[in-house]
Amino acid sequence: MQVAKRWSWVAVGVLLVGVWAACSDKDPKPVSAPKTQPTATKPAPSAASATSAKPWYDDYDPARFAPEVRRYAKQAGINPQLLMAILYNEAYKPHDPKFERQWAQVDSDPAFGIANMHRPAFDETKRGRDFAKRKWEELPDNPALAVEAAAWHLHDLAGRLPSKRAGLYTKDELLALGYNAGGGNMRIFARGRKAGSQARSYLDRLHDNWAKSAQALKS
Repeated sequence: MQVAKRWSWVAVGVLLVGVWAACSDKDPKPVSAPKTQPTATKPAPSAASATSAKPWYDDYDPARFAPEVRRYAKQAGINPQLLMAILYNEAYKPHDPKFERQWAQVDSDPAFGIANMHRPAFDETKRGRDFAKRKWEELPDNPALAVEAAAWHLHDLAGRLPSKRAGLYTKDELLALGYNAGGGNMRIFARGRKAGSQARSYLDRLHDNWAKSAQALKS
């Protein structure tokens, strides 16, 4: 769908260039403009300003939401670098709200928002919180709400960690594993069982995104 639209605009552009060339050939002699006194005019908008109004999900980078990550991580008492790294982990798919809603029609267990949160996790996390009246369906259009919910979900996972842990994974690693594989599996990993291939892959991506997340939070 997007490719077809792109080529249609290219065709329009080629047509306009052809018309311009034909018109310019009819009068090749330069015509000097009459001399006039210079007047103050407003500068034409730059290309940068013309593209600044693009929606946030075009060329999405989690670093865009560094202020929200710092704010909600502090409120929830979790490591902001962990929260940012999870957003990078979850940036593997397009976050266009329209795309997410279309995908939800074919996915039996869809996840919404830039933190890819499932409905049961969101509904459980929001209880007693400032966003208790918000709906899971709002997440695709509201990145700030998605960050807030993810921060408090990590807070709740931290509360489920056993007091005695095997030491195979750090606290942040366990919380990331819990975010990906669920709180029950997180507790199993905390007691010493090694994560399976899928959970391990998620953890590897977290490590890959760790330094980038720290840099993003400086912006």
